[in-house]
Amino acid sequence: MCTAISLITKQNEVIFGRTMDFNYEFDLEAYIIPKNYKYSGEYLNNSYYTKYAFICTGQPTGRLLAADGMNEKGLGVAALYFPGYAYFKDKKSPNKLSITSIELVNYLLSNCKDVRDIISLAPILEIIGVPDPVTNQITPLHWIATDKTGKSIVIESTKEGLQILNNPVGVLTNSPNFSWHYTNLRNYMMISPESPESKEWGDLTLKALSKGTGSYGLPGDYTSPSRFVRITFAKKFMKLPNTKEETIIACFNIMKLVTIPKGIVIANNNNPEYTQYTNFMNLNTGSYYFTSYYNNEIKCANIKDNQSKEVLFLGKIKSYSQPKHI
Repeated sequence: MCTAISLITKQNEVIFGRTMDFNYEFDLEAYIIPKNYKYSGEYLNNSYYTKYAFICTGQPTGRLLAADGMNEKGLGVAALYFPGYAYFKDKKSPNKLSITSIELVNYLLSNCKDVRDIISLAPILEIIGVPDPVTNQITPLHWIATDKTGKSIVIESTKEGLQILNNPVGVLTNSPNFSWHYTNLRNYMMISPESPESKEWGDLTLKALSKGTGSYGLPGDYTSPSRFVRITFAKKFMKLPNTKEETIIACFNIMKLVTIPKGIVIANNNNPEYTQYTNFMNLNTGSYYFTSYYNNEIKCANIKDNQSKEVLFLGKIKSYSQPKHI
């Protein structure tokens, strides 16, 4: 369970962010990967050098597998859970660009400068399913990508094949597929931020009990369809501040609508599904902001912080520390 959004600010900059909701306890860390860094694909025995530097959050497993991030060209990518729909090949095909599902974020940030580059890969790209080192299972995933022009897409690999879908709302949650969520928004056309003071029903005059009656019927649970509707509504009608600093604060506040506290949602393994971290990235400036479940103070790093050829370890998300080289 996760929620991702992108929006364009009053400064005409693109902000891209997500919540990471999961029922396995992560020990996530933040890194800056430099350009021309050799990335060895241990799962498919392939390797490549990064064309672009990128900043990311990932799980340290002997190698960094990024869950989300942005690169120096202003492309942001995030992986979200997609159970019941994701379908991956189990082996490489000839004449295809084969990337494992758990390495796709790394690959796209390393090699694509914008959404158009990702779309150009569609005819040759295939996604291979391999167990991730945290759950030891093939994690069902789909992806959202946004660039600094504001263009947003969704990448889904299902039994129908690989699809790259235009994402005009700039929102993604989890199952069902993106097209279903987009269609489902039509069920909430009458939701409004405005509250009528009264309503005439024939000879009967009904007065509103409180402010907020225009949003009556907005789903408040933590299911993927409800979070998609709720965050799309909030994004559409939120008041964008006049400064960059206030805009980032507003973004973190809007994500509170879909943030999951511990104990509210219990997964099938009897573990709490909760929001372990929230981040936002300014795709124009390279600034990367994040908070964790245990610390709501907004931390900030910038992709320009690393001018060396080494990987820069920015610290653990739970307890952010000063950058140091590894």
